[in-house]
Amino acid sequence: MIRYARFESPLGPVVAVADEHGLTHIDFVGAKYEQKVTSDWVEDPAYPPLRDCGKQLAEYFAGRRRSFDLPLAPEGTPFQRSVWREIARVPYGETISYAELATRAGAPGQARAAGAATGRNPLGVVVPCHRIMGSDGSLTGYAGGLERKRGLLDLEGALQGTLV
Repeated sequence: MIRYARFESPLGPVVAVADEHGLTHIDFVGAKYEQKVTSDWVEDPAYPPLRDCGKQLAEYFAGRRRSFDLPLAPEGTPFQRSVWREIARVPYGETISYAELATRAGAPGQARAAGAATGRNPLGVVVPCHRIMGSDGSLTGYAGGLERKRGLLDLEGALQGTLV
């Protein structure tokens, strides 16, 4: 059974989706690859992974949380999952380049591939792909929109941070 919940955030509404294994998607409404709610899903904000997601997102947006402790169950290729694991290791308030991400994911010289995998990250904010920047420090793409990326980085104080 697929369950979902909607949450408000300072950067717009968020929809979180979970199955029996954990959270499969966390998307800003209107994001490029937003997982669309279907008629066979059940809206269930009390479902523990969704309840905890909403609580932790609220704490993050209020500046009281710097990391997440949630059951994650994203689907992707082995390469995508390796990129997402490395994204999850980028600390709050820090940024790295796509080139550095590719190297950390075991694919040096594959910044474009790492960028494509980053763009398909199904767990926005929690797997903080907003912390990945262009090699020159530019914001570059973000499936949730560049204004949201800027907002997340502002929240973390990362726009003045050091780019690896």
